Amino acid sequence: MGCAGPAAVGDTGGVIDTLRAGIGAAGGTARALAALTRSGVVRPVRPDRLAGMACGLLRYGIGLAAGYTAGAARHPRRAAIVDDAGAVSYAELHWRTDRLARALAARGTGPDEPVALLCRNSRHPVEVAVAAEKIGADVVLLNNGMAPAQLADVLADLGVHTVVADADLHDRLAALPEDVGVVVARGPGDGHPTCEDLIAADVAGTLPLRPGRSRTVVLTSGTSGPPKGARRPHPSTLAPAAAILSEIPLRAGVGVHIAAPLFHTWGNAALLLAVLHGSTVVLRARFDPADLLDTVAAHRCDAVFAVPVMAQRVLEAGAPGWRAGHAPRIVAVSGSALPAGLATAFMDRFGEVLYNLYGSTEVSWVSIAGPADLRAAPGTAGRAPVGTTLRILDDDGRPVPPGVEGRVFVGNDLPFEGYTGGASDVERREGLLGTGDVGKLDEHGLLHLTGRADDMIVSGGENVHPGPVEDVIAAREEVREVAVVGVPDDEYGQRLAAYVVAEPGADVDADALREAVRSRLSRFAVPRDVVVVDALPRSQTGKIVRRDLPPPR
Repeated sequence: MGCAGPAAVGDTGGVIDTLRAGIGAAGGTARALAALTRSGVVRPVRPDRLAGMACGLLRYGIGLAAGYTAGAARHPRRAAIVDDAGAVSYAELHWRTDRLARALAARGTGPDEPVALLCRNSRHPVEVAVAAEKIGADVVLLNNGMAPAQLADVLADLGVHTVVADADLHDRLAALPEDVGVVVARGPGDGHPTCEDLIAADVAGTLPLRPGRSRTVVLTSGTSGPPKGARRPHPSTLAPAAAILSEIPLRAGVGVHIAAPLFHTWGNAALLLAVLHGSTVVLRARFDPADLLDTVAAHRCDAVFAVPVMAQRVLEAGAPGWRAGHAPRIVAVSGSALPAGLATAFMDRFGEVLYNLYGSTEVSWVSIAGPADLRAAPGTAGRAPVGTTLRILDDDGRPVPPGVEGRVFVGNDLPFEGYTGGASDVERREGLLGTGDVGKLDEHGLLHLTGRADDMIVSGGENVHPGPVEDVIAAREEVREVAVVGVPDDEYGQRLAAYVVAEPGADVDADALREAVRSRLSRFAVPRDVVVVDALPRSQTGKIVRRDLPPPR
């Protein structure tokens, strides 16, 4: 169903006004137009195609559905997604998601009847998310690593109507409530309909001309407790894109490899940015270091979105650099801390292409470090991009001067509506959201994180953040990875324990590690326990799950 009559096709001025109205308020509009002009999104377009683009924006608002509808009008034959099954164009994806939307609506999905995604990276979770927007259904992004009981609790809490899951993840649905429907994304249906079945069925009906605005519910990592659903509306302006583009110079119409999981905030943000830029998004169901290099070369990807542990695995795989003939301009990582040594080593081998975005599920982004920042201060989390307010506050909510530690608060153009199920909200101070992290700003405005406020170790009355201790230990040649935590102690309340993964073939001398910390930090920061482990427990996005570390002996 269209949203513009023939007269609108010739009314170029009116269409442009519609587009600009959709972009938002004056300040955000100016930033967005400037950023999108630099990246090549804003450029002359045929009036008929411009009308189709405006139609998508007017009908769906800013989001995936509008992006792919606009892409089908502007560059219909361009590949929208390339995954393990092949390529699908922007026009094909628009057609497929119309059919999928009608089928999901016929099954009862829609406003107040959310759909949940339990999928590896492929076209299917993208298409389901687009289809859900077309019928006003909320989309819940489920972490593939969730246990069945945990997943069932989340689905019940959020009132999910249908779960779309890959066949090889169906063991996670063992405790699924009986009233929740199942659709298979990748793999055999085994009694359940597949996405391809629903698309092929061509269910009759019409899609709403102006569906209610759907929301995306992203789950917190669950590394420090049960995962919580974070409600996030689609942005009402393109100002969030302007903020990211002010530090990460994406280009329109080029290939982008999203290696980060699409269920993660960073993978989801990367998809939105890529669709806005009319990119061909390259997805792989499973991450492999050699395959990432092959994929970037084969599809001449200009940008790669990943989590830091992926960059580490690529480095450890031993390749001397990018495959011959092509190197991306951008490798943008987020989702967990980027160790200083990893940043330097990666750029030494793969060039000045590394960008690190610090943020969270709740606040989206806080700061971005580019290659020059990471060279000058390898451990930095970067600086606040345009349109972003970053403040370091003391316990009383007062700003602290540069060089002084405090709690990190941020304000940006992407609102956080709160947690689902009545979970306690994040801390707020004068319109700013607390990240739960502790850090400081240097004299150049670069943010340096010390650790989580709730990771604070209190040993014998002294407060110790694990971050600086980890930095000292991680800098040693024999150490591949390290995590420092507080463990119970009868005398001091807590004591520090360092869990160390050694480099292959290297020996770890516990006394040498302690002496290194003692020479650089306070005596109460020296870990009493040094535990050598084969690997650190991590979530699917690379965050260390500290509660799963074994107790020291």
